[in-house]
Amino acid sequence: MNAAVSSLKTIRLELARTKDRPEGDPHCGYEFTAPLDADGHLDVDGFKLYKSACRVARFWEGEKTEQGALRHLGPDRWVFSYAPGADDDEPAFRFDKHRFAVGEYVSITEHDGVTRPFKVVFVR
Repeated sequence: MNAAVSSLKTIRLELARTKDRPEGDPHCGYEFTAPLDADGHLDVDGFKLYKSACRVARFWEGEKTEQGALRHLGPDRWVFSYAPGADDDEPAFRFDKHRFAVGEYVSITEHDGVTRPFKVVFVR
């Protein structure tokens, strides 16, 4: 089996502690598919092969779930995109450096321009 195929993972991020939600919130977050290397980092070569499979669902309590795609826009730039163009893109802070493993944290700048922390709750 091709290593890139076996590295496609579903990753769930849930809102971590914020000023407004000191306990975090499991009803707010993202679930996305991406190729990961053996250490849990995003695999750019795998992404190039399987980018059509790299989808995202943004779920937020009280809002309609948004469906989109993970996009790689440069050496260190990853975004979640929900429509063509950059107007709706949600940049992911240092996704190229993060290890996607349960308990790790990442930051995403959302539609409202606020950067929020998210906790990795599963990688399957």
